Amino acid sequence: MSRAAEAIDALLALMRTLRDPERGCPWDQAQSFRSIVPFTIEEAFEVADAVERGDLERLRDELGDLLFQVVFLARMAEELGRFDFADVARGIHEKLVRRHPHVFAQPTGLDLAQLHQSWEAQKAHERAARGARGTLADVPPALPALVRAAKLGRRASRVGFDWDGAAGVRGKIDEELAEIDEALRLGERSRIAEELGDLLFSIANWARHLELDPEQSLRAATLKFEQRFARMEQQAQQQGRALATLSAAQWDELWLAAKSLNGGA
Repeated sequence: MSRAAEAIDALLALMRTLRDPERGCPWDQAQSFRSIVPFTIEEAFEVADAVERGDLERLRDELGDLLFQVVFLARMAEELGRFDFADVARGIHEKLVRRHPHVFAQPTGLDLAQLHQSWEAQKAHERAARGARGTLADVPPALPALVRAAKLGRRASRVGFDWDGAAGVRGKIDEELAEIDEALRLGERSRIAEELGDLLFSIANWARHLELDPEQSLRAATLKFEQRFARMEQQAQQQGRALATLSAAQWDELWLAAKSLNGGA
């Protein structure tokens, strides 16, 4: 047995023990599919954060946490007699073979555009087989909002509903900003929220046309802000300043100093 197989078997055995009605852990015994899902989503974001920070040691740990979530959910399904971890692994193996006919069925040299077309055609066939008929069907509502916005935009673009290019989306952003300004002028809170949502949706699709991932871009920006703010706190502490007493000019001074440590980006 390989090291990987031994490690998986040990993890599956541990999960069975944790869920054992007589000798298991009360917390693990009490969990359901619905109660575990928030932890699964959290662990996926922890993986993304470790990647964003380039921390491979932490990535190893976070991947373990995410794998445990898969094992946990599969164990609960096994207890119901529906499927087990082996079925999960077998299912993804079969799906990937099916989605890579150019590798496993009829090996051919395809360029990236052809690969994308083949991949999307296979996914559409699988969605239809599940009964999801509409163009926008089966896009999970639980996805992060920016991710879902870009995914819906990609789906719609496949049937011709899209801007001509990035410049067209940029014009839409200007339009949405003007509509927000008008809603602000009128003090219409519900309309302000609606127009802000339209703006964010347009920005997500602008990123798509620029071939960028809006979620990753925002994550990188927030990480940069977090790091700069930490530098400002350190500088203020070294200068004996209390953050709550800083003036706007002093904040600007600290911010510019923090930016300079990162090349001013």
